[in-house]
Amino acid sequence: MESLAQLELLCEKLYNSRDSAERAHAESILKCFSENSDYISQCQYILDNASTPYALMLASSSLLNQVNDRSLSLQLRLDIRNYVINYLATRGPKLQTFVIKSLIQLVCRITKFGWFDDDKFRDIVKEAADFLSLASQDHYFIGLKILYHLVGEMNQANAMPLTLHRKIACSFKDQFLLQIFQISLTSLHQLKSEVPDDFRRDPLLLALRCLSYDFVGCPVDESSEEFGTVQLPASWRPLLQDPSTVQIFFDYYKVNDTCVSKEALECLVRLASVRRSIFVEDPSRTQFLSHLMSGTKEILQTGQGLADHGNYHEFCRLLGRFKVNFQLSELLSIEFYGEWIGLVAEFTTKSLLSWQWASNSVYYLLSLWSRLVTSVPYLKGDTPSMLDETVPKITEGFITSRINSVQASFANDSSDDTLDNVDVLQEQLESLPYLCRFQYQNSSIYIINIMEPLLQAYMERSRLPAPGDANELSVIEGQLTWLVHIIAAILKIRQTIGCSQESQELIDAELAARVLQLINVTDTGVHAQQLYARLSELLGLNDHLVLLNVIVGKIATNLKCYAECEDVIDHTLSLFLELASGYMTGKLLLKLESTKFIIANHSRETFPFLEEYRCARSRTTFYYILGCLIFMEDTPVKFRSFMEPLLQVAVNLEATADAAFRTDVVNRRTYGLLFDWLYPSRMPLLLKAISLYADEPEVTTPLLKFMCEFVLNKAQRLTFDSSSPNGILLFREVSKLIVAYGSPLCGNYVNFGVFELYGDRALADALDISLKMSLSVPLSDILAFKKLSKAFYGYIEVLFSNHITFVLNLDTNTFVHIVSTLESGLKGLDTGISTQCASAIDSLAAFYFNNFTAADGPPSPAALNLARHIGEFPTLFPQILKTLFEIIIFEDAGNQWSLSRPILSLIMISEQMFSNLRAQILASQPVDQQQRLSQCFDKLMTDVATNLEPKNRDKFTQNLTTFRHDFRVKNIQA
Repeated sequence: MESLAQLELLCEKLYNSRDSAERAHAESILKCFSENSDYISQCQYILDNASTPYALMLASSSLLNQVNDRSLSLQLRLDIRNYVINYLATRGPKLQTFVIKSLIQLVCRITKFGWFDDDKFRDIVKEAADFLSLASQDHYFIGLKILYHLVGEMNQANAMPLTLHRKIACSFKDQFLLQIFQISLTSLHQLKSEVPDDFRRDPLLLALRCLSYDFVGCPVDESSEEFGTVQLPASWRPLLQDPSTVQIFFDYYKVNDTCVSKEALECLVRLASVRRSIFVEDPSRTQFLSHLMSGTKEILQTGQGLADHGNYHEFCRLLGRFKVNFQLSELLSIEFYGEWIGLVAEFTTKSLLSWQWASNSVYYLLSLWSRLVTSVPYLKGDTPSMLDETVPKITEGFITSRINSVQASFANDSSDDTLDNVDVLQEQLESLPYLCRFQYQNSSIYIINIMEPLLQAYMERSRLPAPGDANELSVIEGQLTWLVHIIAAILKIRQTIGCSQESQELIDAELAARVLQLINVTDTGVHAQQLYARLSELLGLNDHLVLLNVIVGKIATNLKCYAECEDVIDHTLSLFLELASGYMTGKLLLKLESTKFIIANHSRETFPFLEEYRCARSRTTFYYILGCLIFMEDTPVKFRSFMEPLLQVAVNLEATADAAFRTDVVNRRTYGLLFDWLYPSRMPLLLKAISLYADEPEVTTPLLKFMCEFVLNKAQRLTFDSSSPNGILLFREVSKLIVAYGSPLCGNYVNFGVFELYGDRALADALDISLKMSLSVPLSDILAFKKLSKAFYGYIEVLFSNHITFVLNLDTNTFVHIVSTLESGLKGLDTGISTQCASAIDSLAAFYFNNFTAADGPPSPAALNLARHIGEFPTLFPQILKTLFEIIIFEDAGNQWSLSRPILSLIMISEQMFSNLRAQILASQPVDQQQRLSQCFDKLMTDVATNLEPKNRDKFTQNLTTFRHDFRVKNIQA
């Protein structure tokens, strides 16, 4: 007992101490309970005899960790399961809540892992139901909690292969989920008025978890409005047709506090999202819809519970589902539709006016209304939809609320401005255009009547600012910004409801004229006399090219005048890129004077943002756009003219002495233009820059990125004449840069053998320095940064496939380190990296096979080096083969074809190595399965010859696929 008291003290420190060192000390002593299966019996002793909840928690969590390892025998897992069930039955009511939860999690995890191992694991549903029949109320709620955690456990993959998880989840769903949902409904009816609100929450949470189950194996994003249709099985139909199923959740919403009512609404959201096809007859579907509308109508009339933000948000989601999952004609068929839609409209209008409180919820309401108006053209019959009366009020309410929000934000000194959050802004404006275009004439007049006085006031205050006008001017700017965003959202879509296409275009012009006039005011301060005339009359924009020229002119103005505002530069370039990316719009841009001005004056004097290092990415985007435009026409003269400013910079830099250099003072034709411009005259400048600025990332990073892009042979653009030495010359220049700094190589345009033949050190030096650079980065850093890891493993794959002699000539420690990094890459989650690692290992194993196992003559010096490496580290190949088999058997890798290649190569190296691994894997499986799994291994090599020919490789890949399937479904077949 003395040792148990000491353990309880350590557990107290582990879970409660505020001293991190004390907690770490306790953890180091107690971790043996989680890691060593010999301590399982001691965990049971602790559960039987300990008096503190923290010791019980240690025992339970330690057993959970032991189970997660998936190495315990079947009988031991059954014993643990039975023990925990009995323990909860006898001592559960007296335990702390967190201990009960941990024990339930343990028994649920054991159940899932053993689902196909023994039918006894499936008794848990019946055993949980038995808890509900016991006299004790505490037992009743323990039974509900077991079912709640069981459904959650079956619905998430945890530490098991995804395919096996889906099979277990489907089996559980088909056999027990409906029964558990029925239990939750029965409990809801029984507990409706007998227990406190906190207890009523348990069956409600169980029902919600059942309705949230992943019924089709495609988990959905519930953070979005479109969280999907709930694909309930047909066997659930009678429950949905029973009116009491919907009504019980409305009852719970009405009679309980907010800790319960929110979950009741969440259940209703899911019921409103049930797939349409579950109702065989229209009357049953209409009845179901009627119950939903009746319940929401009552909430709208009373407003009960909507003062709580959680309830309010879920209620908005519920209303939003009515048009996602039901047709407008179905809504109209409900006898009280008119009253219901009027209440929804009133609720929406009030919500828009309460923008500060309900800003995250009105999205669902606006989405409902936009879906309603877009359904009008498909509506048959004479039943009035009442949308003509309700939608304009909602549209005006939204616009007014956004305008008023600017004044309120300044008055409250609020830093949370929607205009500063692009994602939230776009979300709020997503549905508005459909509402505005529903009655476009009225909506446009309303917008113009708001915008005209704001434009006039803005012009007056910006021209003659008076003391104290700064805040007022900022408010006007914010209001105009909202109107510009609203107009832009409207102009992006087309909708023929309410008015003709011609009249819509006229209204489009009216709204666009206000925005373009605002641009004139902001950029020039000059205000035209006819401010409010139509677009063509006001600005003379009678042709699409003239209008496009105004837009590009605005782009140029932003790039010239807003260098200090990175957001403006980024958004401006995004627009410019979108225009330049289209073939037709790109051709049109080249005709514009504004575009010609940008191309002819791309210097830092004209566009100051180009010299700001913080705008480096924007500078890259800017020149990418200009490159797209320049190379859209095959004109060497325009290219040389465009390069003239860059040439002047290069000439000045070339003339600068080394001592002063660090002071602060896509087709083949187009590639050839750039190559001739760079080589040979400009290459020394690049080498000089990377040599003298090797420690300055702001210089080396863009320079190396440029060179990587320049030597990348995409679309086979590096196709020189057969007699041209340009490929070799280019590689030599790149090698110089790499030797000066280091960068991965990739390309198919150089015959690397030429360098060794003529004693040229360009390749050897490049490989040597690039490998040193790569290995200087810790493996943990390589794996932590995705871009770095892709570049590193891509480089290693090239080394092993094209320059394996270089790799084998390394010292043994370096060689083994590189191969170990490949094993780490195999275990990663990135399929691309795993494939690269598999390719590199296959190249290495195939080299060994060809030079030793299947060799006819004496081994080469490189082969002897490989033999020496393997001699010093004999476990190297067996460990990699083991890792590959574990991935194939236990993981859901998407690159099985790629992984099969090195597996065969390694098996071909040594039959004994494969036999040892086979025995090791079989020994780790249940005894009653070993004979059948041994037969799986026998079939793996059926009709596979001892060679690495393509046909033989394909045969092995087929066998491996069958092997993996047979191995992983062993428990189902058993």
